[in-house]
Formats: sequence, structure tokens, C-alpha cells
Amino acid sequence: MTEIVFTPIGIIHSPFNNPRDMPIQPVGARGVRGTIEIDPAYAAGLKDLAGFSRIIVLYHFHRSDGYTLEVTPFLDTATRGVFSTRAPRRPNAIGISMLTLVAVDGATLTVEDVDILNGTPIIDIKPYVPAFDAYPDERAGWLAATSKDARTMRSDDRFC
Repeated sequence: MTEIVFTPIGIIHSPFNNPRDMPIQPVGARGVRGTIEIDPAYAAGLKDLAGFSRIIVLYHFHRSDGYTLEVTPFLDTATRGVFSTRAPRRPNAIGISMLTLVAVDGATLTVEDVDILNGTPIIDIKPYVPAFDAYPDERAGWLAATSKDARTMRSDDRFC
């Protein structure tokens, strides 16, 4: 396979400087505010983004070291395949969060529901479109029994 190289388009500023005790999903970070600072070279790409209430943010788990194909996720005590989880220790350390877009001011996005570590490199931003992205009746696998716990679950040091 060919190597794939991504260039960060920006960085997130959040109140979380340590992975320990962070919310594990945006649902557990309701109202937590942060900013995404886009590199000026990519600022023109923000045109028309302010018309969306939510954005999908892809980022690099820059503090994750290596990967494990089987992990014990935060919402379970059983070992699971990493691809059935959102754990950060993955072959390609890419994270995804759906954030509330509060404002666009030049190359700075103000966002809420931030569950991302301060200083995390942003790889891409996409608009959330309910007609394309919402499938509430789909199966959630092993997470069906525990996903409600994501509102209160906090991270620990298992992936640091």
C-alpha cells in the first residue's frame, strides 16, 4: 500500500490539557466551548460554513502512541476490536467529533460540545447535514447497551 500523508489545516484550543478525565464523546461535553484556529492558507475554505449548526471535525490523535488491535473501551469491560470502538490507539490515529458551530470569525471557529484535547491538529472539517448523516434507527452493536453512559463517562489513562 502507498503511504498517505495529511497536512493539518488548523489546531483546536480547548480547556482539556490532559487526556485524563476528559469527556469521551461530544455528548458528554455539552456546552464545553473551544475554538478551531484554521491556518490562513485554508481560510477561504470556510466560506458558507456559518450556515450550518453542526460540523464534523476530523483530527489527529497526536498524543496516541502506537496502536492496539484489541482494546478495552471506556464504555465496556470486555476487550473489543479497535475498529468497533472509537478508541484513540488505532493504526491511523484519526478522531472524529460532531461539534456545534457557534460562530465563524475570519479563520477562527467557535465551537461547543468539545471533547478534543487542547492543541490537537485538525485534519478536515465537513458540514453535518441531517438528511445525509442521521440514521437514528440503525444498529449500534455492543454500544447499544452503554452509549447512554457516554454523557457522564470520563477518560482515564488507558490510551495514554
